[in-house]
Amino acid sequence: MSGETRTATGPLADRPTLAQRQAALVRALVAGDAAPAGFDAGDLAATAHGLLHKRAEEVRRRFPHLAHAVGADFTARYLEWARTRPKTTTVGDAAAFARALGLPDPRPGRARPRWRRLGR
Repeated sequence: MSGETRTATGPLADRPTLAQRQAALVRALVAGDAAPAGFDAGDLAATAHGLLHKRAEEVRRRFPHLAHAVGADFTARYLEWARTRPKTTTVGDAAAFARALGLPDPRPGRARPRWRRLGR
């Protein structure tokens, strides 16, 4: 059997693998794809919404100056932006969100005001 690849035959041959089903679930949660068979679309939408809010709070907590610069509607604006973009990292999300709004890069040591660099 070494070196041989086993393939399913019969009625199971057309079924998606576990990995394919898991990937479909993740895409439904974070990329807006349709709910896979066997999952309630409403439940998945609620979970996806919760994940987006969690993502927004991570950025708000790590980059409070960015949240302050965006203003009181930070969460709404972030959710609108993030809904169509898969998460990379919290730092990457914050930088891309700031760039999309035309704000300075919020990462430490980036786009620092000139007066802050003079003392170094």
